[in-house]
Amino acid sequence: MPHMFLNGGGMRGGSLHHLLRGAPLVAETTTAPLYRLYSVGDRYPALQLAARAPGAESPGAESPGAESPGAESPGAGAPGAGAGGAAIAGEVYDLPLDLLRDDLLPAEPPELELGVIKLADGTAALGMILRRPCPSLDDLTDITGFGGWRRYLTRD
Repeated sequence: MPHMFLNGGGMRGGSLHHLLRGAPLVAETTTAPLYRLYSVGDRYPALQLAARAPGAESPGAESPGAESPGAESPGAGAPGAGAGGAAIAGEVYDLPLDLLRDDLLPAEPPELELGVIKLADGTAALGMILRRPCPSLDDLTDITGFGGWRRYLTRD
């Protein structure tokens, strides 16, 4: 069964967690420090490689760490905006493929797509990332400085 990194509604206590139907939690962990985290209108989080800031052209054949010239991330005035990647908190689950295909993926927002996430320990897991090319989203806010969706939602 594939490991799936969840960093939003699929985590314990989240609105989509029931869709996991008891799939085993493998670890509470973070991504490798390569990602930016965005809030989409405070409805759900959107994870993206730091080198592929929303609104920037895809680096194409360049290596995953390559920056796109002139790329600006949303919330340019926000603390941490435009900076490099960070470790983002989440949970890793051991999911049956049919559960992923039939239940979890159809419940995800259309602005997200299935990708591969590098975890803090260097291993890889499936995870939901901001669709490429990035759709036009007026309500995208860089929340990377919070380190995760839960911390962002409980901010004061």
